[in-house]
Amino acid sequence: MKTLTQQDLADLSAKAACAPRLRAHHNLHEQLEDGIQRLAIAMEPDTYVRPHRHPGSPELLIVLNGALDWIEFDAAGETVVARHRLGEGGARVFEMAAGTWHSVVSLQPGTVVFEVKRGPYQPIPPADLAAWAPAEGDARVADMLAFLRGCQPGDRFA
Repeated sequence: MKTLTQQDLADLSAKAACAPRLRAHHNLHEQLEDGIQRLAIAMEPDTYVRPHRHPGSPELLIVLNGALDWIEFDAAGETVVARHRLGEGGARVFEMAAGTWHSVVSLQPGTVVFEVKRGPYQPIPPADLAAWAPAEGDARVADMLAFLRGCQPGDRFA
């Protein structure tokens, strides 16, 4: 039996707050090769999730604590087409279709989302990362985070 308690969520958030990427994962699947990936992800407000897609799998998000905005981009992965509040003030459960270009912005300290998608785990290949968005560590990440925090449908990152 596997569980996630409020204390587990608090511990995961504390770990994320100290991590260089301001994120921490707690896997419920046994191995990275498992056919279904199930994990809790703690995300602090200044973490950067580069816009990306998962062509082979829908993705299910369940907000366990806090709030985030999920941002959808057009089929080319360039123009914002939708923004959804998840967690406090919005939906708690959200599923996106396979191949949807997206990013997320954590809105509160202690935000934790539970993610389910097809496995096995594989790093996102370059073709599935938005080419126009800076890579982690790039000097433009602060500008990209500012864009993601305020973007609306029709906007593009300059």
